[in-house]
Amino acid sequence: MKVTVVPAQVTTVEDRIIGNLGFSQMILLILPVFIGAGIFTILPPVMEPNTYKFIIMGILATVCCILAIRIKGMILAVWFITILRYNLRPKYYLFDKNTTVHREQYDSSQKYTKPAASAPPVKKNVSMPKLDLRDAVRVYATIDDPAAKLRFETTKKGGLYVRLTEIEK
Repeated sequence: MKVTVVPAQVTTVEDRIIGNLGFSQMILLILPVFIGAGIFTILPPVMEPNTYKFIIMGILATVCCILAIRIKGMILAVWFITILRYNLRPKYYLFDKNTTVHREQYDSSQKYTKPAASAPPVKKNVSMPKLDLRDAVRVYATIDDPAAKLRFETTKKGGLYVRLTEIEK
């Protein structure tokens, strides 16, 4: 028995079930049997042999056998699906930043009406702490000092770091 090492990158290795036939080929070869049984039992005259039933089953079996043929390591059904996906995709990609896809649609006939007089919204006054004059002058002098080595650094996420080397006076 021949043993070969399959590289980890190869994920499309298909196991052989019977002889040189893989699982998808076996499904394609068994599919006409089940569909033919369904055609035989459902189409009128029910459960009786008829010429058109045998013609449909023969055409289906021929198509499935052709799709099960392997070319360059892939069955014709996979080649057919690949070509079909390629031909069904859009031929040109047009980028339009003014597109209205995923935007809310507003009715232009509606006018904005001012709401009735209600209680004015309460505004919160957030006051930043103020430095007294002496501290502000000291901070500005430190920033302007070239020996202070003031650096502004940004992170990858948009954060801002201010680096200031300690100055001894």
